[in-house]
Amino acid sequence: MTQKELIGAIILAAVLISASLVFVALQMRPSTPQQQIDEVQLSQRIKEDILAELKNGEFITQQEQIDEVQLSQRIKEDILTELKNGEFIRQQVDAGVERYIQKQREAQIKAREEQERAAREKAKNVRPVDKDRDHIYGNPDAVISFIEYSDFECPYCKTFHLTAKKIIEAYNGKVNWVYRHYPLQFHNPGAQKQAEASECAAELGGNEAFWKYSNFLYERTTSNGKGFPLEQLAPLAEEIGLDKQKFQECLDSGKYTERVQNDLAEGANSGISGTPGTILRHNKTGEVKLMTGAQPFDAFKAELDRMLQNEQ
Repeated sequence: MTQKELIGAIILAAVLISASLVFVALQMRPSTPQQQIDEVQLSQRIKEDILAELKNGEFITQQEQIDEVQLSQRIKEDILTELKNGEFIRQQVDAGVERYIQKQREAQIKAREEQERAAREKAKNVRPVDKDRDHIYGNPDAVISFIEYSDFECPYCKTFHLTAKKIIEAYNGKVNWVYRHYPLQFHNPGAQKQAEASECAAELGGNEAFWKYSNFLYERTTSNGKGFPLEQLAPLAEEIGLDKQKFQECLDSGKYTERVQNDLAEGANSGISGTPGTILRHNKTGEVKLMTGAQPFDAFKAELDRMLQNEQ
């Protein structure tokens, strides 16, 4: 082999090796539609890398200089032809997008599972039913208590109120309904004042008055914070047979503000994060089950049947 052929072979080998390295590096880069290859920068980089190797003093003579422009152009065209051969870039982009979406899904699932696990643990903090303090609908000595944290201005609580009543009636004394307050900040002052009003109704008329007053509030509110005029709270109390003046004095005193806020704090400490939020509590074993949102009757029935399976 002549010296010229040897030099040519070395140059060709260097070009191929360098081009291959660049090509592999590009394949390993994440490709997205926003990260298209800049052809000018690519050719310049390749040209500089290869010429740096070739111009190390041993392989090229003055008489056999490589045309830098032709070299960079040829390498650029060869590599870009490989990269833009139809499906390669599209497949890389699709694969990259799919990997990203899958990672996001996995992260969301993991976060949701962790939140649910933490909420289940916190549900164990729920305060046991207190017959002297709590508002109980149904058998006070029921095996299971359906403890609802609710907001009179929540539209979902409004529809769920009927579902809860249906559940208690379906279990014939085995399940009771305990109502606790959870007025959401963005529904105030309405939700807070209505909760206090229901406590005033209970003070003046007992447990029966509480439930009657609460039922009327849910029936008549249009929800979302301004669903029931605050000036109508006292007339509503009078409508169910309570002393209007005493009721108004009770409401204006703010004596139940702290009571309502205590319910709210207890609910949050028990994993309640929105309304309606319900904790099913087995009053013999202490087992609890957190149920979030206005779930249908059948969803609660499945859990209650499971919890009652040894009580038949």
